[in-house]
Amino acid sequence: MKNIIRFIPIFLLPLGLFAQNDRAVIDRVVATVGGEIILLSEVQEQYGFVKKDKPDLPEEYQCVVLQILIVQKLLVNQAKLVSVEVKDEEVEAQIDARIERLRAYFNQDDKAIEEFYGQSVDQMKMQLNSDMRSQLLAERMQGKVTEKATITPLEVQRFFSNIPKDSLPYFNAEVEIREIVYKPKVNAEERAKARQRIDDLHKRISEKGEDFAELAKKFSDDAGSGAQGGDLGFQKRGTFVSEFEAMAYKLEPNQLSPVIETEFGFHIIQLLERRGNLIHCRHILIKPEITEADLDLAKAKLDTVRQLIRDGKLSFTDAVKKYGDKNQQSFNNDGRVANPRTGNSYFEVADLETSVFFAVDGLKEGDIAEPFRFKSQDGSDQFRIVQLVSRSKPHKADLKLDYGKIQVAALEQKKGEYIEKWVLEKLNTTYLSISDLFSTCPNLQEMIGISAARRQ
Repeated sequence: MKNIIRFIPIFLLPLGLFAQNDRAVIDRVVATVGGEIILLSEVQEQYGFVKKDKPDLPEEYQCVVLQILIVQKLLVNQAKLVSVEVKDEEVEAQIDARIERLRAYFNQDDKAIEEFYGQSVDQMKMQLNSDMRSQLLAERMQGKVTEKATITPLEVQRFFSNIPKDSLPYFNAEVEIREIVYKPKVNAEERAKARQRIDDLHKRISEKGEDFAELAKKFSDDAGSGAQGGDLGFQKRGTFVSEFEAMAYKLEPNQLSPVIETEFGFHIIQLLERRGNLIHCRHILIKPEITEADLDLAKAKLDTVRQLIRDGKLSFTDAVKKYGDKNQQSFNNDGRVANPRTGNSYFEVADLETSVFFAVDGLKEGDIAEPFRFKSQDGSDQFRIVQLVSRSKPHKADLKLDYGKIQVAALEQKKGEYIEKWVLEKLNTTYLSISDLFSTCPNLQEMIGISAARRQ
């Protein structure tokens, strides 16, 4: 049981998410925890996931993986017993978020996703439903177990003092940054051209009866859905931008919308099917072209904003609110950029985007880099200015310099102790069976001993 807690973050990863359909294993149940089962394929998929980052990982590590899964299933089992609730909408939202990240990786090309994984996006969503619900139940139950765990400054100090001096972690150089992302404005001439194009397409569908899907494949500027004939699949409220969603939910099945405009451009929408609060629609998007002149104006505008901040005539926070792109994570955080890997605002220099790295290289704390151009996630050209908030040098962990990180580590250790105590208590009254395939795993025999011995 001593090694369970250090691996807690791993078992909260989605298990089997986006695994390719190339299993060479004949599946079988390798453990039962209460009413929950663990399959051999789950163990091997999770082991393979960890092994990608650690190629030298021994086969015996599968014992640890199964132990982690047993704890996860125990959390799920107990969550069901005490009626922990996970709503369908929460499951769908988590799946949608992961699918969107996958789409971004594949440049919004659903066909490429299907070729790589051997199943469509809709099939993926159905497959992920059960795993995602279990993951959310486990996370929620873990939260209930550890919700009263707090840490005092004295406990942080003791935690740090107990780390042997020769085992103190070494922190690489880190920076904190703020940004203002500015979207170039479309000029009137290009906007009119785009409007004419979408109007012509609308007439070809509504008056001439041409096929919506074929026109979407040929002309839509939404590469992801365009390849699928404009098909956006089943989606719930809150998925689309407000103008698009308001129109989509007004339509009757097979009805064609008038042309509407959103921040992305002009759309034609057709509702295909409605299932309660879910709608299945398709669309054609025509984006007005951003010209080089538009880009030059955007860069000049952001340069003016930068100068106003440097002259003390405008605060960085106010500039974010007035000029920033509201779709950026940093917009609602005074421009402060969060590290997606850690969730905090500190970036190791190697983790920065290349363009940001070169922008902040050589800056002093408080300095603001000149505007630079970059590609947003949707492939459009935007500009940003970046301010260096802080920069630390490479160093060994220091209680004063790294108090926040050490505090988090101390709290996680305490939560781990809560979880370990809880697991020992629940194994007392929960049925646990482990396959002979893992009979040589000493860590698992210890768990079986706890579960069986205390029921005798």
